[in-house]
Amino acid sequence: MSTQQHTFHYQQEFTLESGLTLPGFQLAYTTYGQLNRKRDNVIWVCHALTGSSDFTDWWSGLFGEGKLYDPEHWFIVCANTLGGCYGSTGPLSVNPNTLQPYFHSFPQLTNRDIVGAFDQLRQELELEQVHTLLGGSLGGQQALEWALQKPDVFERLVHVASNARHSAWGIAFNESQRMAIRQDPTWTKDSETAGQQGLKTARAIAMLSYRHYTSYELTQQEPGNSITDNYRAASYQVYQGEKLAKRFNAYTYWLLSKAMDSHNIGRNRGGVEKALHHLKAKSLFVGVDTDLLFPVVEQQFLHEQVPGSAFALLQSNYGHDGFLVETDQLTKAIRKFYQSETINELCYEQQTV
Repeated sequence: MSTQQHTFHYQQEFTLESGLTLPGFQLAYTTYGQLNRKRDNVIWVCHALTGSSDFTDWWSGLFGEGKLYDPEHWFIVCANTLGGCYGSTGPLSVNPNTLQPYFHSFPQLTNRDIVGAFDQLRQELELEQVHTLLGGSLGGQQALEWALQKPDVFERLVHVASNARHSAWGIAFNESQRMAIRQDPTWTKDSETAGQQGLKTARAIAMLSYRHYTSYELTQQEPGNSITDNYRAASYQVYQGEKLAKRFNAYTYWLLSKAMDSHNIGRNRGGVEKALHHLKAKSLFVGVDTDLLFPVVEQQFLHEQVPGSAFALLQSNYGHDGFLVETDQLTKAIRKFYQSETINELCYEQQTV
């Protein structure tokens, strides 16, 4: 069984949290597996900042034959985010009102706008219940926001290496990356490659927040003592910038980093703690012990605020990127979450007999 690629077209005006509108949009999305007769086997995945809808590409350890989410048993859905560059409407798309690409005129998005677009797709697919909503990093932010917007839809939430409100530390990292893009003299122009050189520097900055001291020491430290220039770590930073620039654009990077900054589930809900008390999904909050960008205290806070939730800690040398790398540990954590839920239900049934 293989993944299937689709495109959802929303033909109506779409109002954003800012009050601005989009004259419709499209979302590229990937499905894997089939709905069962009860339609209760849906897994919805939200991707991270530079991810695509093809979750088997960037989270392959979780999805596939014999893995945690085997398509023989599950119907898995992931949509490329609104504002993205992998088939969904974004800054390089043509504005139907002007017949020209949006470029800099594409409106700023929040995570609430993004999950609002996701929900239009969910309704189109007639998915009334989702067994598990799963997301990491930016995708974790979106998953939590969506679970609060539609509490009766999502039965379970697996929230990985993310938070309830983006931190001042995280915003500072993102602004440093946008400063690099702004320094690119091409950024002010309307072209597909605007800000591309700045994007390379932005990605190099981002790597310092995604990884950890230990991971650089293990993979990029020089083996000898004689080198005085052209270090592995330096070339690695250049390589990461070049690699991203080949598959991404500065507009979308800017847009989605701003969406990440906007994340605050307490906005217009009386604060974060009050908002979390309305979360109905059975929740697992997962942290990575070496995560510098979304430190473990953020997932522990969520666990403490959500009654009956579970918490798991991944051990990794890879910092924030550990949520993508340590899929064996993540698989065990999610399986334990499901198993403990079943045990609790059995205990409850025995007590009520």
